[in-house]
Amino acid sequence: MRERVVFNIDDVQELRERIIHRCNGEETSFIWDNINSKNTFHHPKYRFLATIGVKDIIVENSEQDNSFDQLNNLNKKHNDWKFGFMSYDLKNDIEDLRSENSDNIFMPNMVFVVPELVLEINNNNLIIHYHKSSYSPEDINKLFNDINKQHIEYKSYSTPDIESKITKEQYIDTVNRLKNHIQLGDIYEVNFCQEFFADSADIDVANTYTMLQKVTPTPFACYVKYNNKHLLCASPERFIKKEGNKIISQPIKGTKKRGSTEEDDKRLISELRDDPKERAENIMITDLVRNDLSHFAKKGSVKVDELCGIYTFPKVHQMISTISAELKSEDLFIDALKKLFPMGSMTGAPKIRSMQLIEKYEKSKRGLYSGSVGYIEPNGDADFNVVIRSILYNSDNKYLSFQVGGAITINSVPENEYDECLLKASAIMQILKRTNTND
Repeated sequence: MRERVVFNIDDVQELRERIIHRCNGEETSFIWDNINSKNTFHHPKYRFLATIGVKDIIVENSEQDNSFDQLNNLNKKHNDWKFGFMSYDLKNDIEDLRSENSDNIFMPNMVFVVPELVLEINNNNLIIHYHKSSYSPEDINKLFNDINKQHIEYKSYSTPDIESKITKEQYIDTVNRLKNHIQLGDIYEVNFCQEFFADSADIDVANTYTMLQKVTPTPFACYVKYNNKHLLCASPERFIKKEGNKIISQPIKGTKKRGSTEEDDKRLISELRDDPKERAENIMITDLVRNDLSHFAKKGSVKVDELCGIYTFPKVHQMISTISAELKSEDLFIDALKKLFPMGSMTGAPKIRSMQLIEKYEKSKRGLYSGSVGYIEPNGDADFNVVIRSILYNSDNKYLSFQVGGAITINSVPENEYDECLLKASAIMQILKRTNTND
């Protein structure tokens, strides 16, 4: 059982930024962050959590590691906080699949830690969770003072030269090929993604993440540091949440840009709500999630709480459905996590055939993109996001990557799908230009 020390704080944003810079200096650290988000419909339990130090850790790289068994063992071993991530390529551990496309980030397939310290910002309080066997109250007071003195340096770099792995013409040709698979009955829909990258990027990671959250505040933002590999994530999507024996999933399918006026916004929301193609995408993934949850749910407990709800974020409107279920046993959570992974919103339906076609037609290994970051509490409750709207960065080889994509259905217009990708990519490009410039 952890002890807690509570400190009153005057400036939440300043302390948050100091903690981000402190975590950037750790070898391994996780931040769960929605302090700036105004979207409360997801009901996030924690506004800000951060880890310092590692008490125990699992790192899984191979496709034969039985990663979810290792996570289950870690979960049973420690009645404590666990923070971690799951790469999209764990699909190969779950099904007879492969990932052979190029990868220059080199994130492991799974990392979960039991942290030494958990820092929680709650209203105007900083709560530090610690084990008295390892830390004294004086140690925690010293840590708080050190964080308050944390140096925040704003460095100036050249804006990365962003390229795309595929051309517009190649993208359109691939979408048409995928639509042909749909016509042949191979799949109903598939999530097709493309990578934007920079080979020699030198960025200020902590300040870029801070700017990302100011420009695109989202309810499932996070920052991950593992050795010299970084995830800067502004995700609006929840993968799975557990409270007691209840679990919910909230897939996103359907996107519209924000309008320039309130009237424009109302019109675009109405267009999104009534768009048959977007609704079909969302309903297919909702059905997939319902089916996956049914394997571990009490009979009759799987429910669609909301179908095709429309929610507004700083840059886009999104169509989101909410599906819930009651687990037959709380001990089945990791099994349910494995069954649901990767999330249907990032694969397509049927899931296995969609993932085979993704591997065939995409040019980059997804890695942590399309994966998930989250935490498990000491009482077993948990929350995990979907890693989208994110920058991945390897500070050793200076490789920067972000991927964007969308669902391809029989009604997809390839040019429109390409434009939607550019819309999703534009916010990240603007942030990289604003935070990394010598001008």
